[in-house]
Order: sequence, then structure tokens, then C-alpha cells
Amino acid sequence: MKQRVALDVSKLPPHGTGTASLTWWGTCGFMLIEGSGFALTIAVYFYLMSIAPQWPINAPAPGLIPGTSLTAIMFASVTPNILLSRWARQKDLPKVRLGLVVMSLLGAAPLVLRAFEFTALHVRWDDNAYGSVIWTMLGLHTTHIITDLIDTLVLACLMFSKHADNPRRFGDVEDNAMYWNFVVVAWIPLYACIYWVPRL
Repeated sequence: MKQRVALDVSKLPPHGTGTASLTWWGTCGFMLIEGSGFALTIAVYFYLMSIAPQWPINAPAPGLIPGTSLTAIMFASVTPNILLSRWARQKDLPKVRLGLVVMSLLGAAPLVLRAFEFTALHVRWDDNAYGSVIWTMLGLHTTHIITDLIDTLVLACLMFSKHADNPRRFGDVEDNAMYWNFVVVAWIPLYACIYWVPRL
């Protein structure tokens, strides 16, 4: 006669946060895939640079002001983002609401500068291989900023609605904050490639 082993899990919470959450693992997988995409783009950049007779190809180095200003804003956003993650872990709704509003503004500001950044590249995407790869780098990163901004705005709307009563939303805010940190960190090597490697 076979015995059936059963475990009573009825007292476990209906959701988890951090590593106990499937969403956390999904976000980590998402960042791994996207990080690989950034790494491949950087590898293409250096490959093209190694076979080009001059770098940049038929263009001056990009203007520093828009890209550096954007980088400063992204670095400035890390502190409120860490605070937001901490408040979400503490389930402090008023502070989470404030943090989401601040992060929505700090997520939108880089998009304004990014519009100026494309014009400061001094090359079109279809001019040559150099133009194609740096436009691809900026385009990929812009997509990530937009993705996180949309997620932040949705979470802000949820936290200002009746859905704020759902404790799972605080875990979603933590995951979104983790993703924004990834967006900031991923920008560092891209910024170096686009703005400083051509000046070496």
C-alpha cells in the first residue's frame, strides 16, 4: 500500500516578495536577456571599430552635453529609487505613492534629453556602420526607459486606487525599482562607448 505524502500549505501567504516571488525571478530573467542584448551590441560596436580605418566614421564625436546631462539625471534617480524600494518593503503606502510620483518624473526626464541626444550624435542611422550601431545602442536603451516609465506610471495609478489594498502591489513596486537600477547600470558602458571611446 502506497502512502501519499501531503503538506498543508494553507497558512502560507498567497504571494511573496523578493526571491519568493515568481515576478522577481521573471524580472531577473528579463534583465539577463536584455543585458545579453546590450553586451552583443557593445561587441558589434568594438568589432566595427576594429575594422574601420577611422572611428567615428565620417563624423565628429557626439556632443557631450545631452548624454552627460541624461547620465546625471539617471544617477540622481538611484537614491529615490532605493528609498522607494525600501518603503515598498515596509509597505508604507503614503511614502510609496510619493516615491512613485518622483520616479515617474525622473523616468520621463531622460526621454526629453534623449530627443536632444539623437541630434547630438552628428550622424544619421543610415549614414554608415558607425551611425547604425550608436543609433541602435540609444534606441535599445530608450526602449528600456520607456518600458520602466510605463510600468512606474501603471503602478502609481494602482497605488492611488483601491488596488493599493493588495499587498502584492508592494512586491511589484520593489521589482520595478530593481529594474530601474538595471536600466541605470546598463547605461554606463553604453555611455562610455558612445561618448568617450570616439575621443580616445
